[in-house]
Amino acid sequence: MSDVHAAYNEVEKLIDAEQYEEAIPRLKEIVQQDDSFVLAHLALARVYTKTGQHVEAIEHGQKACELEPNDAFNFTAMSVTYQRAWAGTQDQRYIQLAEDAMAQARMLEG
Repeated sequence: MSDVHAAYNEVEKLIDAEQYEEAIPRLKEIVQQDDSFVLAHLALARVYTKTGQHVEAIEHGQKACELEPNDAFNFTAMSVTYQRAWAGTQDQRYIQLAEDAMAQARMLEG
């Protein structure tokens, strides 16, 4: 198991314990080491959403979709991130973005 995978597994324990503020810097270190590590970007999207940092959450969700553009799960997760951004901000543009991401996920699923 690579160092980033081992580090990620440790961070997942923090996330499971809802220790999001402790998880964020460790996840950022992982993506600094390997910016192509999709699970870390997805986890950052999740913890940033949990902490109300919607712009950052969206950035990492989008990065996961860019890295794996044929993975329907990433677009489903992106849709959820946009939905939660809307719920947290009431910014209407997130509704259309959520619908677009879900449409992309459905298209990829066939």
